[in-house]
Amino acid sequence: MKVTDYFASAKGQTLISFEVLPPLKGGKMQSIFDVLDPLMEFKPPFIDVTYHREEYVYQKSPNGYYEKTSIRKRPGTVGICAAIMHRYGVDAVPHLICGGFTKEDTENALIDLNFLNINNVLAIRGDARQFDGRFIPEEGGHSYAVDLVKQISAMNRGQYLDSNIENGAQTNFCIGIAGYPEKHFEAPNFQTDLRHTKEKIDAGADYIVTQMFFDNKKYFEYVKACQESGIDIPIVPGLKPLTKSYQLKSLPRMFYVNMPDDLVREAEKLKNEKDAKELGIEWCIAQSRELKAAGAPCLHYYTMGDTDTIRRIAKAVY
Repeated sequence: MKVTDYFASAKGQTLISFEVLPPLKGGKMQSIFDVLDPLMEFKPPFIDVTYHREEYVYQKSPNGYYEKTSIRKRPGTVGICAAIMHRYGVDAVPHLICGGFTKEDTENALIDLNFLNINNVLAIRGDARQFDGRFIPEEGGHSYAVDLVKQISAMNRGQYLDSNIENGAQTNFCIGIAGYPEKHFEAPNFQTDLRHTKEKIDAGADYIVTQMFFDNKKYFEYVKACQESGIDIPIVPGLKPLTKSYQLKSLPRMFYVNMPDDLVREAEKLKNEKDAKELGIEWCIAQSRELKAAGAPCLHYYTMGDTDTIRRIAKAVY
């Protein structure tokens, strides 16, 4: 079932969804089940699984020099999605990224997903590698998420990269994209970012999941600005609770989000990490309740493997 169909059938009720990270290479699938098993009581209709591009690491060679080597630290997104659907009977939403994939790689991944009856994807550009100063696309790959959306949409029309394919099987992917209530950090201004979002929707995107934010006003303003720009697809707020005091500085630096002054002032009064986590949980609960009361189509929680924290929040809201 498509994500947008779940929104339509909810008839105004706010759904809940979770996002999980594939385990590091060599890890077990059980680590994903350990995260999701306690969260299934909230009956999420779908689960997102992130995709991570290759990274550069420096490995010492026999001659004593360090060589830059490319590895993929978190493989397995497609297999994890299949396992989630088999175990829980819920839909899985794999993330598809531009970084590290050629157009042919992307097409083959989409074919595999289609064969597995996985018909929801989240199309994003992805981040730059750790030691790259900017995003560098794979040779023969996509530079922007809008081009990825166009390729998926083309397959939904039965159009493949090989022009000799006639009467190609049409896929039926529901396409999600990322949205940025505080604008993408590379966009020169908010309006430019909105135009890029509209381009992705015109290319075939069906719904938006936002970057995390800690001030609901930013989300409400974003939704209004989208509507005024002619964007009328569902906009799902993405939420992550603070769990460590250092995140007050690290999250703005890593994800280009602002911390509300009220949250910062409360955090400055804290005496230990336990209190910091409690503040983060209570703040996220308050955020969630307000967003739910305002009729957000779904609350999407970035679990980051922290089941207990997300469960406490969900239990207080649903």
